[in-house]
Amino acid sequence: MKLKYVLALLTVLLFCKYGSSQEGLPVYTDYLTDNYYLIHPSMAGAANCSKVRLTARQQWFGHEDAPKLLTLSLNGRVGDTPSAFGGILYADKNGYHSQTGAYATYAHHIMFSRNEVDLNMLSFGLSVGFIQYKLDETTFPFDGPDPIISGTVESETNFNIDFGFSYHFLDFYAHGTVKNVLKNSGINNDIEITSNLRRYLLSVGGVFGKLDSEWSYEPSIMFQYKDGTQEASIDLNGKVYKEMEFGKIWGGLSYRRSFDGAEYLDGSGVSSQKLQLISPILGVDYNQFMFAYNYTYQSNSLVFTNGGFHQITLGYNFNCRRERYDCHCPAVN
Repeated sequence: MKLKYVLALLTVLLFCKYGSSQEGLPVYTDYLTDNYYLIHPSMAGAANCSKVRLTARQQWFGHEDAPKLLTLSLNGRVGDTPSAFGGILYADKNGYHSQTGAYATYAHHIMFSRNEVDLNMLSFGLSVGFIQYKLDETTFPFDGPDPIISGTVESETNFNIDFGFSYHFLDFYAHGTVKNVLKNSGINNDIEITSNLRRYLLSVGGVFGKLDSEWSYEPSIMFQYKDGTQEASIDLNGKVYKEMEFGKIWGGLSYRRSFDGAEYLDGSGVSSQKLQLISPILGVDYNQFMFAYNYTYQSNSLVFTNGGFHQITLGYNFNCRRERYDCHCPAVN
């Protein structure tokens, strides 16, 4: 049976009852490919260069209508001012369901250090987004009339905002973001399924390396919590950088673990499992260009398929200023 047939009934029930209960731009591990702005609006313009990032994510190769995600982001400072702007466009498709969205961001960066050598910066960011959800019921594989199936393309558009902060001190950083701050009409007051779209993200990390060494190392964690469903998960990340004449090569590994389990029948009884994702990452910075590949493997006993999730990121830096800060801080320098 095609993947979209398997997911069709569940999608219909959720969409028809809750309308706009989707959560917007998904949170994967693409932020680790020099793209923290995708999840933290306060990172717009935090770097010494303006950045363009294009990501393409494909899940479960070989299965028709498997989930796909495409994002395009742009962010940068306004001259030498503390103000910055950014924008995100994305398209997310999963079987019969799809969503497209656009975010516009303003960020403000406050320097506490006496000079621009020692990094001590507090940043705030606000993103305003419009998201259109669609459910194509025109080719549903059901025979006979069904009261919950209209046979048309259902659509709805939502407005919401994300707000967050970032703090960089020398080689260390912390980011906090609240996504989907506003309550959308109707759905956020129902606690049965994704009643509250609000999501909390917290990232903490640092970059370590010996003086004048070509190598540096970046451990980090990212915690996320969905307010409405009370789901929580954590990312444990590690990255390694090596300076080259043409730029930099880097790689890493991310492990995502959910705190909430799901029960299932295994033939001999009831078992439970928690989401576990392992994502190796490989990237290269060549002059002002960036390329990264990210593969995600779901290491659970019960999965839809053993195939993983592939993601490619292409980037370009422009309007670059000199590396002002004496620190191992690739997201800023």
